[in-house]
Amino acid sequence: DAKHLVPNKMRDFFCTINLDQEEVFRTQVVEKSLSPYFGEEFYFEIPRTFQWLSFYIYDKSVLQKDLRIGKVSIKKEDLCNYTGKENWFMLQPVDSNSEVQGKVHLELKLNELITDNGSVCQQLVVHIKECHGLPLINGQNCDPYATVSLVGPSRNDQKKTKVKKKTSNPQFNETFYFEVTRSSSYTKKSQFQVEEEDIEKLEVRVDLWNNGNLVQDIFLGEIKVPVKVLRNDSFQAWYLLQPRENGNKSSKTDDLGSLRLNICYTEDCVLPSEYYTSLRNLLLKSSDVQPISASAAYILSEVCRDKYDAVLPLVRLLLHHHKLVPFVAAVAELDLRDTQEANTIFRGNSLATRCVDEMMKIVGKHYLKVTLKPVIDEICESPKPCEIDPIKLREGDNVEINMENLRYYVDKVFREIVRSSISCPTLMCDVFYSLRHLAAKRFPNDPHVQYSAVSSFVFLRFFAVAVVSPHTFHLRPHHPDAQTSRTLTLISKAIQTLGSWGSLTKSKLSSFKETFMCEFFKTFQEEKFTESVKKFLDDVSSTESKEPSGVSEPVHLKEGEMYKRAQGRTRIGKKNFKKRWFCLTSRELTYHKQQDKEPIFTIPIKNILAVEKLDENSFNKKNMFQVLHGEKPLYIQANNCVEASEWIEALCRVTRCNQKRLSFYHPSAFLNGSWLCCKATAESTEGCARCTADVPADTQIEIDGDRETERIYSLFTINRSKLQKLEEACGSIAVYQGPRKEPDDYSNFTIEDSVATFHTLQQIIDIVEKLNESHEKYQKKRSSSAKYGSE
Repeated sequence: DAKHLVPNKMRDFFCTINLDQEEVFRTQVVEKSLSPYFGEEFYFEIPRTFQWLSFYIYDKSVLQKDLRIGKVSIKKEDLCNYTGKENWFMLQPVDSNSEVQGKVHLELKLNELITDNGSVCQQLVVHIKECHGLPLINGQNCDPYATVSLVGPSRNDQKKTKVKKKTSNPQFNETFYFEVTRSSSYTKKSQFQVEEEDIEKLEVRVDLWNNGNLVQDIFLGEIKVPVKVLRNDSFQAWYLLQPRENGNKSSKTDDLGSLRLNICYTEDCVLPSEYYTSLRNLLLKSSDVQPISASAAYILSEVCRDKYDAVLPLVRLLLHHHKLVPFVAAVAELDLRDTQEANTIFRGNSLATRCVDEMMKIVGKHYLKVTLKPVIDEICESPKPCEIDPIKLREGDNVEINMENLRYYVDKVFREIVRSSISCPTLMCDVFYSLRHLAAKRFPNDPHVQYSAVSSFVFLRFFAVAVVSPHTFHLRPHHPDAQTSRTLTLISKAIQTLGSWGSLTKSKLSSFKETFMCEFFKTFQEEKFTESVKKFLDDVSSTESKEPSGVSEPVHLKEGEMYKRAQGRTRIGKKNFKKRWFCLTSRELTYHKQQDKEPIFTIPIKNILAVEKLDENSFNKKNMFQVLHGEKPLYIQANNCVEASEWIEALCRVTRCNQKRLSFYHPSAFLNGSWLCCKATAESTEGCARCTADVPADTQIEIDGDRETERIYSLFTINRSKLQKLEEACGSIAVYQGPRKEPDDYSNFTIEDSVATFHTLQQIIDIVEKLNESHEKYQKKRSSSAKYGSE
């Protein structure tokens, strides 16, 4: 959220997230506010190098260009200082001289020349090779050129490259020569005094500009290299473009307002897979360790301050290696030992409940979309008034009509859920089956506990949470407005209550805090609801294979607006780019003129042969990819690098098991009678580059096991002191066999078997030390091979 924004009058604001100058996400517009609350979360993999993560606040305009109020820019190197906690940031003014991105490739050399009369002088050679990743200007590739200057206290020699048209990755390949010193016999009067010029004070400056033609040129960034670093050696490197020194400096930096952000940024240096064998094996055998509290996976959750930090990589790793179900069963059994009453089963934030929560988010993503997305879309796009709290009713509201509307929505959502058991992923069913039987074993005299054990997850922690926060589960693109949020909250409360009806009696209705909700639920006192819930819970906690009664519905995977190039299916059609609405399901890829229109073109998933990036030089456009199928390639331009990466990943994931996938493709387009990449003249020529994703994989879950193991290693490293404390606690218990020494230090740890826990801890510490050595060797090798100015 933001507060005290200028101008000091009610306006409509929105916020964007940018990697350097490239917008990757945009919030919804908050109307009529000076302190807008956005409440939106964005999670994304960063597909390219970047310097700044920036957040821009805009004043929405209907007739004119949206006005940038201010920004918060955080350097990549500083992100670790803010990760994992909320911070208020003062908005800074937006200055064109500070808005830069991209990098430039230079080769520099300092030569010694012997003149005709035998004296020696020095010459600087600057070869500007290319640039990469320059920003879009007004949504289009820029027309860049560079100025190359040799700057000193009393000189400024400047030269200029040619302008390159419509490209963000210009190839300059131009060389410039500068005299650094002149021979002592040189007598012609010059613009600078040799004796005043010192090579220690000279620097090479390269400025990048966008050629404005009839308007002012736009500054794109600069780099400076001191001549003294060259000595008499040839040197080349990539340099990240920097803002001007006077960029983003203003005396008025405290009157634009402020923005509150919660940033979680992780960067992993993943070594080759063989380095992680020991740690991976130790973690994967956790479910076999007796007791489970002595396992490496459980110890990880014990030493991490926030269990969520440990749960995410742990669940993903165990999922990847098909070891999650036995581990969840083991930690759930430990959880149940401490549960004294059946009606509080799995209600806390233990390791077991968090593991199941995370598993449902990962595995149940498609299940949620196919079950809830249509009805959530209806609620958000055609909202009906549903407020039934007398205190919150607005003037003119009719509580009876509102109650009917709410009942209609609740009935519809409930009906979709209890009919969805056929779509519930097998892994979720296996986990629910284990939980159900463990609960029945723990409380054998309670006939309802087997249902409440499952409903506490599937209704309370899955469906109800997705209903109240559809944007978090990618069911809606943005956080819903206040009225719709209130409607979704009421529906979510109803779903939670209906979901617990396997063990709910009428007398429990009197325990509701809100009288109006108690009155509302009296209309649901019907046996059919209880039976529907029980049947649904029986179905989703069964290990029997479920055969669909008819043709299963396609799973909705991704949709959004992008640009596609006309495929030339008609002779008279122009081959230009048009904005279209794309929709990807588990069955087909379609594009439409508008979101709710019939598809113009359909590609069955089984017909897709490859999905690959497309070189920018094909059409001088960034963020392009190609879908190869039976006809001509479909060329698509996404709106930013993150969106392009997500579409390519989604398409690759759903097509990787296709039998006829290609092994080779053309990275550029076929234009004017030849392939731009390999110059072959036949359009049917086999590709000249190997496909990047030609190995079949799991079409549901994409997990990098080595990266998750690296994350876990990092967590053990960060919490090394807690590992040592736990080791001391085990030693103390084993030696004294009595009260723990310094109970304040150890009382938070679960130690059932001190000897087994101590043995696992020693293995963890030994493995972590070896991985530390491997990382240090890699960092030394990287630092020794890196050149001045390189990335």
